[in-house]
Amino acid sequence: MTKNINSYGLIMAGGIGSRFWPISTPEKPKQFLDVLGLGKSLLQITYERLILTIPKENIYILTNIKYSDIVLNQLPELTKDQILAEPERKNTAPCIAYASAKIHSINPKANLVISPSDHLIINADKFSNQLQIAIDESQKDKLVVLGIKPTRPDTGYGYIEFDNNLTASASDVVSVKQFCEKPKLEKAQEFILKGNFYWNAGIFVVGTKTISELFSKYENELYNSFFNTNDYWTNKEEGYIKKAFSESKNISFDYAIMEKAEKISMVLTDFDWSDLGSWGSIKEHAASDDKKMSLINGNINYFDSENCLLYGQKHKTYLIEGLKNHILIDSEDKLLLIPFENEGALKSRLKIIGEKV
Repeated sequence: MTKNINSYGLIMAGGIGSRFWPISTPEKPKQFLDVLGLGKSLLQITYERLILTIPKENIYILTNIKYSDIVLNQLPELTKDQILAEPERKNTAPCIAYASAKIHSINPKANLVISPSDHLIINADKFSNQLQIAIDESQKDKLVVLGIKPTRPDTGYGYIEFDNNLTASASDVVSVKQFCEKPKLEKAQEFILKGNFYWNAGIFVVGTKTISELFSKYENELYNSFFNTNDYWTNKEEGYIKKAFSESKNISFDYAIMEKAEKISMVLTDFDWSDLGSWGSIKEHAASDDKKMSLINGNINYFDSENCLLYGQKHKTYLIEGLKNHILIDSEDKLLLIPFENEGALKSRLKIIGEKV
């Protein structure tokens, strides 16, 4: 595939991944970990997927300033200039405004692919082909989202409604009617039956000129903070960015721009996708044996056990007996043992014991 010099990738890698406690910590969250036992972090897998379509010199990592060294250690082929460091967390709208304005100053013709760093996509070639369709569509001054065909009425995802053309299929481009918040189960079941609702994967493509116009129209304060002059992209950039973030409101890109913008297109996709939002989702994709036991890291031995996810430390030997339908995660100094059915309560449990989430 020929790579367009105007295609840029922005990988968002600033989250803290609290649902992957105790392996994921504020010091080294899940995007920097090998949670699948593949020998690569989720960030590295995401980077390798994007460079199939985008020149590696056009890949930028948007992360918190405290993670800059981790990014450079895991992706040594990148330069320091390709790390865009947020001085503080202010949700996704301010950081996307910062990155878009920065890349627009480098190349006003840039088409920006914005992707989370912690998703799993099995078929990278199919992803690349459908991503290229989105890039081509974005050159029509469109904001383009990648929609995931739902496989179940999941209440954990936002949904995107498109024009009620039920003859549309994978790789087609459709017009978005509306974005829908995470629904209750009855509503999610209704969306599935209608057939013209896809999951919102949070992967989208937009020209930096177009996104500048969208911020100007819908979030003028953020536009003035980040887009209004190129004079900031000098040796004074660090001080400017710190000031701009301190003055920015805490608001998501979905709420600030996506839900307000007109003429949004969606590419219907059919690559195998997961947002890896929990240990349970890791279990769905990790290799399992005939007892449905998924064993990641360590010398793990088990007896009379089934349907568990066991994540150990490489230097440890484990003996497990009588464990069924559980998650067992062992870090250097903490251990999690919880039934799959109770994983939704993990955050509340962590708060009770005083862990940061």
